[in-house]
Amino acid sequence: MQDIVIIGAGGFGREVKTLIDAINKYNKIYNFLGFYDDGIEKGKIINGFPILGGVSDLNLVSKPLCIALGLGDPTTKSKVIASISNTNLSFPTLIHPSVIISDDDVIIGNGCIICAGTIITCNIKIENYVTLNLMCTVGHDTFIDSFSSFMPSVNISGEVKIEEKVYVGTGAKIINQLTIGKSTIVGAGAVVSKSLPEFCTAVGIPAKPIKFHNND
Repeated sequence: MQDIVIIGAGGFGREVKTLIDAINKYNKIYNFLGFYDDGIEKGKIINGFPILGGVSDLNLVSKPLCIALGLGDPTTKSKVIASISNTNLSFPTLIHPSVIISDDDVIIGNGCIICAGTIITCNIKIENYVTLNLMCTVGHDTFIDSFSSFMPSVNISGEVKIEEKVYVGTGAKIINQLTIGKSTIVGAGAVVSKSLPEFCTAVGIPAKPIKFHNND
């Protein structure tokens, strides 16, 4: 079995622990050791497992260790990955056993978290450190760039291009043949019927930008 830890001990980090448990019920791959979280005191017990330190402590690990990102915010994920230089660490993609991947031509990068009930169809490419939370759907010929995060029940239609560090809130829908620009935030329940520029927050039905930001 491979030793694994989770970065982030908040709500989503604890959900990632249940994902690891679900994988192990089908095939015992991972030995879970605990969490790393800069915001919680080292040694504190979270759901029966210890906080092992902060992110900087991971650069001191001297043996092979798998890392799962229990972080929802794309910018935070990007900053954490940029801060890690330890070659002993690896980032496996974790896929819940209930996930449906309809075709062998789907390409999924490293460090992704794909949660229960998600459906991924065909001719899809998903880059590194992408999060697809519970019950998401991804349509044909879609491209999702690194660090993007999709909250529960997001529906992505076919031929959509999603640039890096996009965040899409719970229950949002993205119509086919659109582009979502870099670091854009799509609000919960929004329906995206036109392409969105980068660095904006878009809400509503149809989704429209209400402000612009630079959170890189």
